[in-house]
Amino acid sequence: MTGTHSRPTARELIETVVAPGSWRCWDEPVTVSTADPEYRADLARARERTGLDESVITGSGLLDGARVAVVACEFGFLAGSIGVAAGERLVRAVRRATAERLPLLAAPASGGTRMQEGTVAFVQMVKVTAAIAAHKAAGLPYLVHLRHPTTGGVFASWGSLGHVTTAEPGALIGFLGPRVHEALYGERFPEGVQVAEHLYAHGLVDAVLPTAELPDAAARALRVLRGAGRATAPAVGPADCWSGGPAEEPAVGPAAEAPADAPGHDGAPGDGAVPEAAESIRRSRRPERPGVRALLRVAADDVTPLSGTGAGEHDPGMLLALARVGGTPCVVLGHDRGHPDPGPEPDAAVRPEAGVGQPLGPAGLRTARRGMRVAAELGLPLLTVVDTAGAALSQAAEEGGLAGEIARCLADLVTLPAPTLCLLLGQGAGGGALALLPADRVLAARHAWLSPLPPEGASAILYRTTERADEVAARQGVRSADLLAAGIVDRIVEEAPQARAREREGAQRRPSDGAGPAVARGPGPEADAADAPHAFLARLGAILGDELATLRAQDPAARLAARRAAGRG
Repeated sequence: MTGTHSRPTARELIETVVAPGSWRCWDEPVTVSTADPEYRADLARARERTGLDESVITGSGLLDGARVAVVACEFGFLAGSIGVAAGERLVRAVRRATAERLPLLAAPASGGTRMQEGTVAFVQMVKVTAAIAAHKAAGLPYLVHLRHPTTGGVFASWGSLGHVTTAEPGALIGFLGPRVHEALYGERFPEGVQVAEHLYAHGLVDAVLPTAELPDAAARALRVLRGAGRATAPAVGPADCWSGGPAEEPAVGPAAEAPADAPGHDGAPGDGAVPEAAESIRRSRRPERPGVRALLRVAADDVTPLSGTGAGEHDPGMLLALARVGGTPCVVLGHDRGHPDPGPEPDAAVRPEAGVGQPLGPAGLRTARRGMRVAAELGLPLLTVVDTAGAALSQAAEEGGLAGEIARCLADLVTLPAPTLCLLLGQGAGGGALALLPADRVLAARHAWLSPLPPEGASAILYRTTERADEVAARQGVRSADLLAAGIVDRIVEEAPQARAREREGAQRRPSDGAGPAVARGPGPEADAADAPHAFLARLGAILGDELATLRAQDPAARLAARRAAGRG
């Protein structure tokens, strides 16, 4: 595989694609806003090395005599990673292209989400996807040219949504970078799978071509895609953006902990301190913790499972069902972590299947998209349940189009006309979690979390070891409290108060009356959903039913406007 040193930079690609002298930069200066001295130094070095102030360049120029908008990543700037500033720059550029009715050419070269900024950077992929979806919905062309390397959240969002998608020869293109895969699983990823030519052979890209051929190929496609409606108004704005000095502003620290009486907090007074990230991650991985099948067993009626994609594929890692949750009819989607349901006899409708608990693969995400279509066609609320250690990381998943399915799930959710509610129930790792996240409302159990990668993977990227996972998770803002403070989550559902009630109840009941044995763990903050699953799920179901009913009663136009205002559509 050719090294990055021989491949064009973002500047060089733009100079190749647009006519000489026609480039107009759209970028506003980006300020340094981190208090982390190590990250601050990394940014300063990246700016000095590249002459850019961020990893993304945006603007417009002439191609084949007509204006076209271009967004390009510079891999030399922190591996082309997308943080909050880069994500906002991308969103502004896409929206401007839509407003000016310009075709859009994207040229990503990125390792994905910027690990130093954690979950708030991760969810930028939702906002960029929403902007791309709106651009395409306006009938405007979107072309993608994947450069070396393109991996992670970039490939699994705006890198996989093109009307036409091309790739550089020999480019590394995949959902998870090979170094992270080796760190997490102790083995090398199969050679030759995550290469442009292999993707072309499996129908995942439309052509493999060098940068020199991109202008002709893009012009040829655009002559068809934009038909007769060319936008040839004179370009305006600064002519260059190849410089970006380190402007400064007061530092912005990590997300603050949400106090117990903060808006969206659902706990009882005096529940104690907010748990550390490592503690919540540990609790979310307890084998006894209830999953989506347990939720349906306790909190839903009239459950009708739907099997697979409806087109010959089935992934037992994804549960799709029609149900009444807390009394409200809805479509339910969720990763099935495969643990036993509480209660003496699980109903056949929600009995665990053989093979559940496996990572989500492409077929599972296509099953999810089937559920989204059902919700849209019938106007039923959609409930998505996130509880996943991550999407499948395998040759079959890459060849089956995993990244593209994550991107299409995001695009479907941000544009779905039906009411949508997301529940973060437990683990929320990587693209498998992000694929089900966008919603009108997002709720989180206290020990649920959301992260660009499992903390061990983020540690491997930043430090080439998994041993600093707890430290990285603490900095990335993955906890429910951090997500609430950042506006990613709207409401936290406490676990400990229900566990205490379950303990009191269990001490007075016999095992034969279906309550199970009395809980042995101590009261207060030591308890979680795994200690008293039935009581927790019953209360959670009532909350979900109320939330779904409220969303269903809202005016659709107002609800969709609120979704867009929250950056979720």
